Amino acid sequence: MDISKIVGENLKQARIAKGITQKQLADEMHKYQSDYSEYETGKIQLDYEKIVFLCKRLDITPNDLFGFD
Repeated sequence: MDISKIVGENLKQARIAKGITQKQLADEMHKYQSDYSEYETGKIQLDYEKIVFLCKRLDITPNDLFGFD
């Protein structure tokens, strides 16, 4: 599995655990829900600013996001 798919799946799990919808996060990021969905499917890679925002918003570490122990 490539890293973008791992990140996407971890992002999805963290979002669901917080009870947040894709639309809510997309709105906060000033994106369309369909664009945000592509982060979770691994079609679009996250840039540094989005990684930091999502880690803070979802209360996870970059290690959690990238699947490092």
